[in-house]
Amino acid sequence: MAKFSSPILFSEQFTVDLAELDRLDVLNPTLNVDTNLFIDPLLLEHSAHTEMSEGARRTYEEHFGTVIRLLMASKKAGDAAWKAAERLLRFPEVKGTCLGYGAESVSGSGSGAEATASYIATARDIVTLGVDDPDLFVAMSLFEEDVGPDRISDMTTNVILPNLLDFNERVLKELKIKTERHTILLKNGKSYTANLPTNPCIKRKPTPIILVPRDILRDLPMASDWEGIGEVAAKNAAHRQQVSEQLGDIWKRKSKEAKAELKSWALQTGGNFEVLLDILHGAKPKSYDFLTDPKGELTWRRLAGNLVDAIRKTKIEEKRLDLSAVQKIVELIIEEFRFLIEDRRFSEELYSAEGKPRPERSAQRLFFAVAYAFCKAHDLDLTPEADTGNGPVDFKVASGFRGRVLVEIKLSTNNKVINGYTKQLETYKTAEETQVGYYVVIDVGMMGEKDVKLLGLKNVAAGKGEKTSEIVFISGHRKSSASKL
Repeated sequence: MAKFSSPILFSEQFTVDLAELDRLDVLNPTLNVDTNLFIDPLLLEHSAHTEMSEGARRTYEEHFGTVIRLLMASKKAGDAAWKAAERLLRFPEVKGTCLGYGAESVSGSGSGAEATASYIATARDIVTLGVDDPDLFVAMSLFEEDVGPDRISDMTTNVILPNLLDFNERVLKELKIKTERHTILLKNGKSYTANLPTNPCIKRKPTPIILVPRDILRDLPMASDWEGIGEVAAKNAAHRQQVSEQLGDIWKRKSKEAKAELKSWALQTGGNFEVLLDILHGAKPKSYDFLTDPKGELTWRRLAGNLVDAIRKTKIEEKRLDLSAVQKIVELIIEEFRFLIEDRRFSEELYSAEGKPRPERSAQRLFFAVAYAFCKAHDLDLTPEADTGNGPVDFKVASGFRGRVLVEIKLSTNNKVINGYTKQLETYKTAEETQVGYYVVIDVGMMGEKDVKLLGLKNVAAGKGEKTSEIVFISGHRKSSASKL
């Protein structure tokens, strides 16, 4: 989770009807923290928006087609053709889309010079094998260490930015919201001018908001999704002799060494790399399911704002919020969280549409939504993933230096539930100079004897006179009713 105080949704800031955003198929971005979704270039041609399916895909193919021709013309590293290709492979982060893994803001770093140098050297090796498919630059992310989801998304955003601006021109007219004239100057020297809304959360200088179509977004670009690619590879192995059992094994391991092996295999012949491209294209990526929100990216953001007014009614009226008062508020937060999960069927938000538990981060974000509402009502500092110097604790709630309380959230499926209590939380408490911590375990299955062991360890420590953190168990099992909130 990110370190920020309040999720500010585009729809709320500009008073936009959510139904209208749905109709236009536009992402409702959070303006002060990135949404962990990415533009996948392989989705462009399948988009329902002509600015993407026709304009952006054509721009993408022309851009990388030019790079391929330059690399073919290059005789050695550093010559004129090489440098021209290198300029076209610099992809600074485009501020404004509010996408990616940015921790504390909506700004990332884009691709650096060192990563670009490695990238272009590998690309030239591939081109010399006779490969001229523009998607080779996406396929490289399967084995290049410095090419992850952010890089693919930044790469695509840079290349198709004029088409994204065309999309914004159309949808902003329909949304009828205030815009300003913005000049977007990229670090690679390119610049674009457009009428766009201004992000109020960035104070340093006026920064535009660039709306993105939902149907080109995924939680991981297909070229970073080894699981999805691996399934296609396994199917192809039955009828493509070039795809060996060794390649299937590489996908199963998904390690740094496996990436090196995949790179070695793919660069052996042009035929091998063509097979890799066939596998990538055969995967047929689907855009993120915004209706069921399988990764829990969106639910907590809406919940945080909706709870504030309700929580304000339960405000504790104390003149001085010392450690005892902060502890009391944290207990109210945990109780409200338990009530929502166990009694209001918010346990449904802990599971994907397939019935599998969502990642632990989803539960942490739901907790944040509740904690944020309480902390705003009581003017308390809430720090998700507070850096203690020994790694991040999930939450720190504080009033001044002395009033600090830590909260750690774990799913029962986590195989580090025991160590998280005996080592992790206690280490965090020491680093934060507080004796108060809460360890919240949500039972979504695979609990086994973990609850018994945890309580046993707590009782043993208490018997020795040690100060122990409270353990709270919450039932996150799905209720018999099929209704969902």
